[in-house]
Amino acid sequence: VLDIGCGWGGLAMYMAQKYKVEVVGITPAIEQARYIRENAKSLSIKVVEQDYREFTTRTKFDRVVSVGMAEHIGTKNLPSYFAKAHEVMKDDGIFLLHTIGNNKSARTNEPWMDKYIFPGAVLPSLAQLAKVIEGTFVIEDLHNFGPDYEKTLLAWHKNFKKSWPTIKDNYDERFKRMWEFYLLSCAAGFKSRGVQLYQLV
Repeated sequence: VLDIGCGWGGLAMYMAQKYKVEVVGITPAIEQARYIRENAKSLSIKVVEQDYREFTTRTKFDRVVSVGMAEHIGTKNLPSYFAKAHEVMKDDGIFLLHTIGNNKSARTNEPWMDKYIFPGAVLPSLAQLAKVIEGTFVIEDLHNFGPDYEKTLLAWHKNFKKSWPTIKDNYDERFKRMWEFYLLSCAAGFKSRGVQLYQLV
């Protein structure tokens, strides 16, 4: 399994432990790669520190997964993103894409979010995703978990508030207010159905 944008390795470790699969994770973040290597020594996981666009392999993968990354690369990079997934996958392989999505096609992010939280990110619409994969992939399944993601964000907010006394020495009040605003405004976005959470197979 190739995990494009493996982050801190949660999914990679889960797959390797529960399903005994070999996982290759791609992340450009040195700290994330170090964390995975330190916490997954007994698992069959290899971490590659590089931009996904530069990743090359002789081995074709049975499965490709990418969770929470497509929304961060901007719609202009979606063609290279899907091309890379297709390039490294076996002909009978399966690609699972998990992404936050917009109801409308856009080329830019909300200004506050773009400046303070996710610079360069753009939430893709289903139309944008479908247009990019047309002629390359077949959409076998599509689920929208948007309404459930409000609960996730509210749980994160609760955990953040609970943990604040132990981490506050590392951050200031401005950061605290901005992070709470981010979590709660996103929760509101999902509750109002302004944004969605898609999984495409």
